Amino acid sequence: MERIILIETSTALCSAALAENGKMTYYKESDSLRSHASLTAVFVDEMLKERGLTLKEIDAVCVSMGPGSYTGLRVGVSTAKGLCFGARIPLLAVGTLDILVHQAIDEGLVPDGCKYIVPMVDARRMEVYSAVFTPDGKQVSETEAVIVDENSFSEQRTEGPVLFIGDGAGKCAQVLGGEGMHFVQCCPKASAMLVPAISEYKEKRFRDVAYLEPFYLKEFVATVSSKKLF
Repeated sequence: MERIILIETSTALCSAALAENGKMTYYKESDSLRSHASLTAVFVDEMLKERGLTLKEIDAVCVSMGPGSYTGLRVGVSTAKGLCFGARIPLLAVGTLDILVHQAIDEGLVPDGCKYIVPMVDARRMEVYSAVFTPDGKQVSETEAVIVDENSFSEQRTEGPVLFIGDGAGKCAQVLGGEGMHFVQCCPKASAMLVPAISEYKEKRFRDVAYLEPFYLKEFVATVSSKKLF
């Protein structure tokens, strides 16, 4: 029986789950503002206690590696690496966009006749981190930062229907909306990591605990506050 801890912190929702023998046995989430750093490790600890397990009985930890929030990704990846290093267990990682696609499939959100699923992670203003997937979860375009306008995803929208899903989907509805266009505003959840995480584990696609870095897609740019401190 494989046991895999799942950690998702790439957006405003912080969540953790436990997969045992291919099934979800524990899930917890919080959308409290800026809570990732304080809650992620707590969720894992509560999960292990609830299931009567220790880290030594866990076979791997899988983390959402981005793209997404710089701070959220750092928290998730750091927590996962710490757990793996301390217990000497393998580290797995899956993309945030893949998680959103599996979330759509798992929760029955894919509309009849859907030609494409387009996950969207909010990148502020009208920009999103996105890629194009088929309804069975195969990625068919590069992951990129897209500034959405009326011409975005024109090929997919012409073929339609299309499902746009993620925390960046809602803001694009007015620009990309039309017949056959479906929009689901949501954050990725650790529960939707089940299928890709198990696939990564069975294929032994383990990550280097020392060197894995989140997939930011864009470089983080620090800004200086205009407020005077003194």
